[in-house]
Amino acid sequence: MVRLQGRTALTGIAGILLLLVLLFSQLPAIGAGGLLHPARRTVDVDPPAGCRNTSLAGDGVALAAWDCRAAGVRRGTVVYLHGVADNRTSSAGVVARFTRLGFDVLAYDSRAHGESEGDACTYGFFEARDLQRVLEAVEVDPIVLIGVSLGAAVALQQAAGEPRVAAVIAAESFADLRSVAADRAPFFFTPGVIRRAFELAEQQADFVVDAVSPVLAATRIQVPVLLVHGVLDSETPADHSRRVFSALAGPKRLILVDGVGHNGSLRAEIWPEIDEWLDAVLSPAAAPGPRPGSHGEAAMDARAVLDLSLPTTQRSGRRPSSRGL
Repeated sequence: MVRLQGRTALTGIAGILLLLVLLFSQLPAIGAGGLLHPARRTVDVDPPAGCRNTSLAGDGVALAAWDCRAAGVRRGTVVYLHGVADNRTSSAGVVARFTRLGFDVLAYDSRAHGESEGDACTYGFFEARDLQRVLEAVEVDPIVLIGVSLGAAVALQQAAGEPRVAAVIAAESFADLRSVAADRAPFFFTPGVIRRAFELAEQQADFVVDAVSPVLAATRIQVPVLLVHGVLDSETPADHSRRVFSALAGPKRLILVDGVGHNGSLRAEIWPEIDEWLDAVLSPAAAPGPRPGSHGEAAMDARAVLDLSLPTTQRSGRRPSSRGL
């Protein structure tokens, strides 16, 4: 009886080990699938006031969008790019703010997201080409790109070669796809598993992983760029934005926001700083860099780092705003 029980136990252990080996062998395929096919969020709300549903031509895909007109005199166009597993509905606050300030706003679902066509997300490889096609349809210059996470990375990658773009606001961008995947991978995804997952993803989606690199694109960007990142971001650590900041060739500014993680850096009290920066860079007569007396004034001219890590009350004596965008 004891021997029989021992054999049964050994058989059970062997079965578990075999199952673990089989599961481990499938990890690269699981990783590639998770990378290429993020969850699709349904667009379940009507367009905001002043907006209409439309379809834009991307690079071989149709992109579902909101086309929103400015209130009053049109100063330019904001193109909003959302993050991974999101859709254009996250632009509602940007739409309300910037249409009120005189900007048309175009917000669209990235390929393989929301109601847009496309089967795979390539993190900027094809998405930057989509953005190029979208910008060809924009009527009113100057164009300002506002991107969050994935959208920030796409904006940076396309801004390097787009003369109509006047400024970029990039929140929580990654520096390159390989390093952010390593940052986000579960502990049991070894470097070998991650490498094989990338190889499978490249084969399945016909793209080049190493070409997805906002930090390389930054060396060719000449227009002003404002980077925003949460200090507590554990999904895409703030070092990603620091790397992009260091590589940027043109006027640049970095806002580090204490106490927030991923997708939390565009807080209410940050938007006045963004408005001030945007007014300055879009004004032909404006001097480069932050104006005297503003937070983070530095001797780096247009290449100033703005650190908002202190609570608002310690920085300026103002109470933090509870209002949204």
